[in-house]
Amino acid sequence: MDWFWATLFAVSSFFNGRAAFKLLLDLKGMLTTCRFVEDAYAGLETLPDETALEREPAAPVFVHLVPAWEEPAIATTLRALLGSRYPHGKLHVVVVTKEGEERAPHPLMEASTAELVRRFRADLPPWQQKMLSLLVMPGDGRKAHQLNWALRPEFLGPLLNGQHDASRVYVGVSDADSVPDPNVYRWIAADVIGSSLAGVGRGGSHAYQGVTLALANFDRLDHRGRVCAIQQSSIFIRVSIARLITERRRVQWFAGLAKRAPKVARFVKPLFELSFRRSQICLGHNQFVRLDTLQALGGFPTAGATEDSTMGYALGARGILIAPMPMLELNDLPETSEKMVQQNARWYKGVLDDVAFLARAWGAHRTAYNAAQLLRHVGNKVIEWPIAAVVYPLVGFLGWHLAYRFADHPLLFVLGIAFPSVSLGLTIWVGGIVTQDLIESLSPYFSRPVNIRRTSLKAKFWGTFRCQTYWLLATRGAWRVLLALARRGRFEPAKTDRVVRV
Repeated sequence: MDWFWATLFAVSSFFNGRAAFKLLLDLKGMLTTCRFVEDAYAGLETLPDETALEREPAAPVFVHLVPAWEEPAIATTLRALLGSRYPHGKLHVVVVTKEGEERAPHPLMEASTAELVRRFRADLPPWQQKMLSLLVMPGDGRKAHQLNWALRPEFLGPLLNGQHDASRVYVGVSDADSVPDPNVYRWIAADVIGSSLAGVGRGGSHAYQGVTLALANFDRLDHRGRVCAIQQSSIFIRVSIARLITERRRVQWFAGLAKRAPKVARFVKPLFELSFRRSQICLGHNQFVRLDTLQALGGFPTAGATEDSTMGYALGARGILIAPMPMLELNDLPETSEKMVQQNARWYKGVLDDVAFLARAWGAHRTAYNAAQLLRHVGNKVIEWPIAAVVYPLVGFLGWHLAYRFADHPLLFVLGIAFPSVSLGLTIWVGGIVTQDLIESLSPYFSRPVNIRRTSLKAKFWGTFRCQTYWLLATRGAWRVLLALARRGRFEPAKTDRVVRV
């Protein structure tokens, strides 16, 4: 049975080493994103102001969509969007609600979301009233259906006066709990204008994804909720935005190789796309896509539970790189454990739905890139998400145990002890300590003041040694979906209720 224990030791060592390596990548990703944000905010004064953007014909027009359903605090988001530093005539904020809520408002709300928007609009000065529109979508549908309802030509034509080229219009998306930075549009406009003047395509990128942090309601959360808010925010800075930054670098490096050695580039391209390309992540808020690109895609994807992740895959399949955008947006974290589980269940249902999309993309174009996206999605999300919370602790314990079976081999013994020990140490250090410090370092740039410092011993203990709480709740959400599919053959993802707050 020596071969059995040797094989088991090799497998456990691989996964323990992989866990430690991923944590180091997470650390590098957080440092990269924080440096990206800090550099951008240090250069805010170099961005063109409203007067210059008003006169600049290449400055883009923004149509910012806010899909809403039973949102009692939507005025906060609208106030932030309308207070952005951008020419009034080039910014349109559109709220899209549902007819079903109009007919039967939530009993704990004073009025439907649409009525709250009407009241809010009525109190605005005339110049801001022109910037804000309200649409009520008939029938049923999820967020993607609401977004597409606002993209109909019969609505967009009059809104834009029929004069704007679709390549100069950017469609932004924010949730109804978002608090965006007032300089978002200025930053994108500066990128578009700069690229246009430099002769890069038609100016700027086809899509942008900004930094989002789940800290808007931090003061209302208990100790567990605050730990989860920091961890959910860390996903966005260590994975989502960091991946967009590094993906662009890798593609630019390969483009340089193709210029210098085209034959070599053609030969290694499949290996490069299979091994080094990564999927692009859209978050569904603080997100901007050029209107002509959206029209070419047929609007926001409606087939799955989450339109944002599918949008990232759809853009990648067309060779469109999403540009990282450093301006911060704050949004709410669900305020109970049950709501966090529910939120992650909806996200995991979207992960399952994306498998079919990626399989169709691979079937239509059998490229190494499409194959890599499908395989990584299934392995890293569909399979690893539900089992990681059990597998990695089990493998860590197994690594320690098996090390003593190879005590007469010093090198193997040291590796067997080291890998799980390093992985555990990095989990606490990266997840519980460095994550907190780096997100605190971004607090001067928050779109509104939020104190996220750990001021008590209890908060420091929870934040450091319970940093995996959020991941355990995410695992529960994934298993809720899998069990529902096994028992009933379907799972209906529900929206996180923000009417009843703790």
